[in-house]
This record gives sequence, structure tokens and C-alpha cells, in this order.
Amino acid sequence: MWKEIAPKQLKGNPFEMIADEYMLIAAGNAEKFNMMTASWGFLGEMWGKECAVAMIRPQRYTLEFVEQNDFFSLSFYGENKAVHKICGSKSGRDTDKAKEAGLTPVFSDGTVYFEEARLVLVCKKLYHQDLKPECFTDSEPEVKWYPQKDYHRMFIGEIVKILVKGE
Repeated sequence: MWKEIAPKQLKGNPFEMIADEYMLIAAGNAEKFNMMTASWGFLGEMWGKECAVAMIRPQRYTLEFVEQNDFFSLSFYGENKAVHKICGSKSGRDTDKAKEAGLTPVFSDGTVYFEEARLVLVCKKLYHQDLKPECFTDSEPEVKWYPQKDYHRMFIGEIVKILVKGE
């Protein structure tokens, strides 16, 4: 059963949640949606609002869905890494990732998330920008992470709803 909480009631270390547990970034509607595994992002305050930052490379199919919709979701699955093996290695262009990963889509609040998640952040897009090579002040991240020059697009979203299970 889902319970809605305020952003400041969120429990957990965001560094562990994003980098170690991973998350799914998802967007779309009942007709068409997609999701992808991500381990880069941020949670914090921006412009007086509780926000999340999602990072998406240009070749990812999910980018189209986040660009075309006003809302996106970030969902967390605890120790269930099987979800991420599928959603992080296969493309929704060729595969029904939800079916293959055993995920049940929930269409609510202008986006999609999945019943199997332990935590869902529903975000309203506020801003996006592509990372630019000329903006790196330290060349190490660019050299290490962008040899193909496929710079992420950053999306800042206001967290409009947080859903948790089992609290």
C-alpha cells in the first residue's frame, strides 16, 4: 500500500539510493512509456522547491518520453537489481521492458511509475540543459565519461509527490 509523504520526511541517504541502489527514470502514458536505469542524479532544493535532477544521455529512448511529457518519475527498488539488469541493458525500442522485468505500470499524476517500487518521486519538469564540453572546469570527468561526446541532458524536476511503501 502506498503512502504519500512530504519531501522532508524522506528517509535514506540520497548518495546510497542513487549510486548504489539505482533508480528508474520513467515517463509517458498508458499508450506509450519507457524507463531506464540511472545511477547519476541529485536531490535537493532549487528555486525554493524540493527538486530532483535526472541525467539522460542523448541515445537513450527514455529521453524522448521525458522531453515530450511535463512529468517524470524516479523509482527505487531496494535490493531488486534484476529490474536494473533489464532496464539498464535493453532498449524499449526493441523490448517490452516492463513485461520482461516483471513491472506493473501505474499511470498517475501525469506520468508512469511501477507498483513494485519501494519509493517513487513524481517530478514536474522545470528546466533542462545539455552538458557542454566548454563548461567543464576539470577535464577529468569529460575525458573519463564522455569519450563518445554523448553529453547528458540534465532535467531539474520539482518533486510534487513522494510515495513510499511499508511506512
